[in-house]
Amino acid sequence: MKRILSYNVNGIRSAIGKGLFDFLVEVNPDIVCFQETKAQLGQMHELEFEKLGYHPFAFSAEKRGYSGVAIFSKLEPDLVVYGMNNEKYDSEGRVIRADFGDISVISVYFPSGTTGGNRQAFKMDFLSDFQNYLTELRKTRSKLIISGDYNICRLWIDIHNPEKQQDTSGFLPEEREWFANFVEDGYVDSFREFNQEKHQFSWWSYRAGARQNNKGWRIDYHMITSNLKDKLVNAKILPMAVHSDHCPVLVDVDF
Repeated sequence: MKRILSYNVNGIRSAIGKGLFDFLVEVNPDIVCFQETKAQLGQMHELEFEKLGYHPFAFSAEKRGYSGVAIFSKLEPDLVVYGMNNEKYDSEGRVIRADFGDISVISVYFPSGTTGGNRQAFKMDFLSDFQNYLTELRKTRSKLIISGDYNICRLWIDIHNPEKQQDTSGFLPEEREWFANFVEDGYVDSFREFNQEKHQFSWWSYRAGARQNNKGWRIDYHMITSNLKDKLVNAKILPMAVHSDHCPVLVDVDF
């Protein structure tokens, strides 16, 4: 069994300053998919990660202090691929892939559309282009674990006060429609295979005591191709980790 952790750290250096290393020792993931690292390689305390047994691979945005994804793994990957061969998104450091035998793990940071206008249009373009990228990838790499911050609540139970949020980026009808089509295309929401409860969130606004009152959103996922469904052992959200406005999500897979 391998344990995969996905974590939007909202700045990896900031998260390290809040005790990230102690947390990783406690949870002991084999593979960590980070999003929103906000750092370049050489700025991520790689030596400390290596002391914990991780091989660090990162794909940063061209703009410093912005976006960025990484995969830090105790298993040495057979291959690491940076980006999705699309400069429009690759300049923002949104996708990195590591191959382990016949399974590929992808760390992905979907764009946010919260500023509206152009960025919401950019986000909708990304949804379509990322799904097309995966469809092409599955022709040669059929077993995928796609871990990251999707910036979309998939279901009504994935957001507090859904009735009032339907005009909010991250819960727009067209975003949820994309997610429904994505699942239909052969992807499984690993967490919902184990937990159907309401109020299971992975992100909270920093405003107005949202986290203390658990007024959150579930926007962080390990989506897997359906051919890995019978390999799922467990999936959890870890809200006790407070190094970011997100918390990490975990999946245990038999591979």
